[in-house]
Parts: sequence; structure tokens; C-alpha cells
Amino acid sequence: MQHHITVPRTARYQQLGEPTAATRQLWLVAHGYGQLVEYLSRHFRLLHAADPAGTVIVAPEALSRFYLTGTSGRVGASWMTTADRLTEIADQAAYLDALMAHLLAACPPAVRVTVLGFSQGTATVSRWLAARADCWRPHRLVLWAGNFPANIENVAAQQLLRGLPVVLVSGEQDEYIPPEKLVAQAEALRLHGARVTTHSFEGKHTLYPPLLQRLHAALQ
Repeated sequence: MQHHITVPRTARYQQLGEPTAATRQLWLVAHGYGQLVEYLSRHFRLLHAADPAGTVIVAPEALSRFYLTGTSGRVGASWMTTADRLTEIADQAAYLDALMAHLLAACPPAVRVTVLGFSQGTATVSRWLAARADCWRPHRLVLWAGNFPANIENVAAQQLLRGLPVVLVSGEQDEYIPPEKLVAQAEALRLHGARVTTHSFEGKHTLYPPLLQRLHAALQ
């Protein structure tokens, strides 16, 4: 018979900038499958450099790491697999809850929070936010090259998305989220009441710093 036990766990995250009374924007950015936080955070350096006193970028790393090829060499991280799925989702939520509480405690009440998920990270942040929407929502949700999970219950999805600015992004040559899938995703989220905008760029399954800069400037 399967059992579970809760144990202490050390989580790793990277941060650009320090939260202070001058912080105006806080970005929490969740990486994709097989990435580490140092890969993701480098795409956001220009955002912090453009507003070093007012913008803080935080990239949490998923709790499961593995060798990308064989039994040695490059390492990546994954937010979850199908194995013990519900427990992993609960652990993710507890981890992100603790991190966000820590960050918000150091920021002024008026700080504007952007939560961005890239690829696998889109499902992670969407499930986390939908489970917490009765007590807290970000100012903006960015789903980049990934999906809002269809199996999130309608009530939770509507509570999160009603009136929430949601930005959907994918590359025009993205092999996972082609343009027609981006359009369908936008229509589905609008049915839940989200204020959806869509963006595309010339590229594949990757981040695109010029567009990140425009999204950052939109909240300045």
C-alpha cells in the first residue's frame, strides 16, 4: 500500500534585484521542462537593467532534477510527471505560496505582480493560481508557449480569470503552440472572463527578449 510523508525540502531560485519600498514590479517566472533557473533568468536581465530600483525578477526552480542525457552531463529540472501527479501539484503550490509570501512581505502593497510561465511552467503557475484565486491573484498572467490546463475546474478557472489580464505568447514556428492553437486558447480563456491579448514573434519554442521588454514597459 502506498503512503506519503512530508519532509523538509530546500528549493532553489534566482533573483534579479532586491525587493524594497521602491519596488514597482515583481515578476515570478516559471521555467519549462528540462531547464534550470540560470537559463531562464538570463532572458530577463534587460528588464531589470532597464529599471534596477523598481523591478525584481524571481525564477523558482522545479523540485525534480535529472540528467538530460544518460546518467551524467547536463542537468535539467521538471515541475512534474504523471507519477504521483496530485502530490507533486500540491508540493508545487506549497513551494510557490511560501516563495510569494516571502517576496510580498518585502514589497510595498502597491507592487504590480506579473506571473509568467514558459512551456511546462504555464501549467504549473495556472494550477497554482487557480487554487489560490479566492485569496490572491496577480495583476497579470503571461502564458508563453504553453497551455492553461483544460482540467482545471470551471469554478476555479472563472474565479481566477474573470477580469484578469492574460497575455498569450508563442513563436510563429513554435512546434508545440502553433498560431491556430494560440487563437483557440484565447477564445477558451475569454469564455472564463479573462481579458486576453495575444502576441507572436518570428521564432520557435523560446523566449523573445524584445517582447518581454514591451510587456515590462506596459506596466511602467
